[in-house]
Amino acid sequence: MKNSIPTHTASLADRRRMLLGGAGLLAACAPRTPVVRPRETAMTSRPIRARTAGSQHGFIRRMVSPGDLGGLLKPFIFLDHLRGEMAAGQGFPFHPHSGIATLSFVLNADATYEDTTGARGVLRARGLEWMQAGGGVWHVGQIQPHERVSEAFQLWVALPAALEESPAMSLYVPPEEVPVVDGVTVMLGAHGGARSPIPAVHSMNYLHAELPRGRRWTYEPPADHDVAWCFVYRGRARVGADEIADELLTFEDGHAPLHFDALSDARVLLGSARKHPHPLVLGTSSVHTNRESLVASLDRIRTIGAGLRRDGRI
Repeated sequence: MKNSIPTHTASLADRRRMLLGGAGLLAACAPRTPVVRPRETAMTSRPIRARTAGSQHGFIRRMVSPGDLGGLLKPFIFLDHLRGEMAAGQGFPFHPHSGIATLSFVLNADATYEDTTGARGVLRARGLEWMQAGGGVWHVGQIQPHERVSEAFQLWVALPAALEESPAMSLYVPPEEVPVVDGVTVMLGAHGGARSPIPAVHSMNYLHAELPRGRRWTYEPPADHDVAWCFVYRGRARVGADEIADELLTFEDGHAPLHFDALSDARVLLGSARKHPHPLVLGTSSVHTNRESLVASLDRIRTIGAGLRRDGRI
């Protein structure tokens, strides 16, 4: 039976140039995440708007969804924390997206991937999988564990209106090409003089910081970034005046720095960006800026899916 997905042959540099060309043009309906809104404290350098421990579904913990905190944090509209015992080959079967880009970061396992842009291969641990769905794509991913417990994150980014119906593009960045500056991995945007190899679709930074006990880290967002959040997912850290462990914080819009003091060895995800100015129009696994683009993209997804079914892939 003929495979509808050709073997990936384009080089990483070629795919990066294609993404840059697309950028130049310029959701899931998931269970809502429980949110607690704390009182502000005078000592906090940037007031906390909300905090959450997420909602657990098996080995997946949903931290942000488009229908809750994603509306405050856009273009960061969805975040899953995956942690648990996973057998080799376990993961996510073929499924579609449109209107968004997904960024997957697997900490301690390799991942096999395949998508309907023609890409197929194995991404080693701490590489970056960028799937810019545009007007519609299907993809599949499976874990190849190194340890008993595997851990990963998946972020969804709302695409700007100029890209939400563009051709799908994917980029798979090996770990040796992912910049790390003083313990901070630069997944999107720039930090500490280093820049992510993934071309920007927004003015945004997405970082993973590993802070040894006793370290103080101050993050200064770029001048045009008014949205900010962090997730202390390992250990304990003082964020401003608040002691945080295993919670995601969203901050009031503004430009003040974020201060972190590691009270133990700690790991922190952090994002900041210029706010996405469009509404979030939701499909099952799609997010668009308007209803017309959503409908058109769902039609494309159905067409691609029909081809996969003819070939026995789904």
